[in-house]
Amino acid sequence: MADVLTLPVRALVAATPRTRILRLDLESTPFVFRAGQAALIGLHGQQQRRPYSIASSPEDAVRHKRLEFLLKVDDAGYVAPHLPQLERDARIDLEGPFGSFTLPEPNDASGYLFIAGGTGISPLRAMMRHLIANGERRPISVLYSARTPDEFSYKPEFQRLARRKLIALTLTVTGEMREDLADPWRGERGRISASRLAQALPAPDPLCFICGPPALVEDVPPLLLQLGVKSARIRTEEW
Repeated sequence: MADVLTLPVRALVAATPRTRILRLDLESTPFVFRAGQAALIGLHGQQQRRPYSIASSPEDAVRHKRLEFLLKVDDAGYVAPHLPQLERDARIDLEGPFGSFTLPEPNDASGYLFIAGGTGISPLRAMMRHLIANGERRPISVLYSARTPDEFSYKPEFQRLARRKLIALTLTVTGEMREDLADPWRGERGRISASRLAQALPAPDPLCFICGPPALVEDVPPLLLQLGVKSARIRTEEW
């Protein structure tokens, strides 16, 4: 059984209208984990804890002395019944890390393709940041779908990395769009298809990581197989 840490909330930041970034202060507490792993979290003293992928890389944790999680919120802005009244300095019980949805190291892949839907971007962001922090020279491609344009968590960060040529980024909106918006979406539209995957493949023999809603996790692997990606190179996590 994993140890339980009690950590204070450093910040709760709006990522999108329907997600919040929860930052927990590690202070001087060591916490060893692998990029892509998750932890159980809940308010201090509560028995109920729920699993969330760690959205920060191990290098981020050491440098900033914090852990980061991406949480969904409801229409009223509440996270979940097990995390009511989240605010700065509230104390959170954390159990972990756990999970095998991680980067195999070392590996002989020719590149990396990260495919996410919604908050499924969390573990993929951790992996991507881990690779970049360690000077990865193989190409990294990110294909990220969201229902509406304002639901892409970490979009400014990903766009900065794309401008610096550290990743190749494709964002696609899957929901119906209003045409009368003041800032209309001019990017990709529609669900992730074989043609879109073919364009996003960074190299002939990449490692592919898929995380998101059940439909995404079920639909994408067969498409990758059709494109010639080996089944052993495809890793999935439903979130």
